[in-house]
Amino acid sequence: MGVEDFSVDLVYMWVDGNDPKWLEKKQRFMDMGINTVGRYQDNQELKYSLRSVEKHLPWIRKIFILTDDQTPAFLDTSNPKIEIVHHSQIIPKEILPLFNSTSIEYFIYKIPGLSEHFLFANDDTFVNDNLSPSFFFKDRLPIMRMIYNPLIKYKLKLKKALNINVNTYRLAIENASILFEKRYNIFYPISQHHNIDAFLKSDFKAVVEDVFKEELEAVLGNRFRDKTDIHRMLVNYYAFANKRAVLKYTDRKESARIRVHRTNYQKYIAKYNPQLFCINDSEHATDEHRAQVEPFLKEMYPEKSKFEK
Repeated sequence: MGVEDFSVDLVYMWVDGNDPKWLEKKQRFMDMGINTVGRYQDNQELKYSLRSVEKHLPWIRKIFILTDDQTPAFLDTSNPKIEIVHHSQIIPKEILPLFNSTSIEYFIYKIPGLSEHFLFANDDTFVNDNLSPSFFFKDRLPIMRMIYNPLIKYKLKLKKALNINVNTYRLAIENASILFEKRYNIFYPISQHHNIDAFLKSDFKAVVEDVFKEELEAVLGNRFRDKTDIHRMLVNYYAFANKRAVLKYTDRKESARIRVHRTNYQKYIAKYNPQLFCINDSEHATDEHRAQVEPFLKEMYPEKSKFEK
C-alpha cells in the first residue's frame, strides 16, 4: 500500500457531554426540556475510533481534535501527531459558545496547519479495514460517498403534508439542497452515509467566504440546532457541480450505520463486515443502550493506541 504524494489530515469533532463545566455552560443557553443528550454524550468512542485509525489508516499525517475547551482524559497530548483545537481558535468570539455541530462544521477549514486534503469524522465513526488514501481520493479529488435516494425530496414533502415531524438535521439538509438548486439549478438525489468524509479545504473556503457567504452568515450563529440551519452537504453539492469531487454511491458493506438503540452491534458487523461503520446515537437511545457501546468497541479494538496515556 503506497502513500500518494500528498498529505492527508484527519479532523474530529468531539465533546464530553458529561463534563460539569461544559454542562453548566450549556444549561445557561438552552431549554432543558429538549432531549438532545445523544448529540453530546461521550461513550468513550473517540478512544476506540483513534485505535481504529492507527490500525487501519497509518498514513494519516496529522489528527486534529476540535473541542469546546476540553481535552479527552485518555489522550496523550504530547504525541506530535495529535493536536487539540479549541472552538475559540477558529470561530468568531461573537457567536461563541456554539453547541450546534451543523454550524461548527463550517469553520473546520480554518484549523491552523490543516492540509488541503483532509478527512472529517465524528467520534462515533470507525475504520474496519486496511484502507489506502485511494479509498478516499482519486486523482487528488475527494471521493464523496453518498446514499442514492431518488425520492428524498418527495419523502420530506409528504411528511410535511401529513404533519409528521421532520427533525432539524433533516431540515438542514433540505435547506442546503434548496439553496444549492436555486443557485445552480441542479438537484442531487442523495443522502449522507454518516461516516468518514473526504474534502478539499479550498472547497469549504469557497463556499463559506464567497459562493454562499451571505446565506451562511445569517445562520452560522445558531447556537443550537435550528430549522434554519444549512447542512455542510452544501460543500458536497458545490464540489460535485464544479467537478472537484467524485460521487460514489455506497452500501452497507462499504459504510454501515449502526444505531445505538439497536444493540445487536456485533451481529451487524458480522453480517456486513463494513469497511467503515458508525455507531449513531440519538434521542431514541437510553443510558442502558449507551452502556453497551464501550464493551463492544473494546472487543473490536482491544489494543491501546499510541495516542493514549
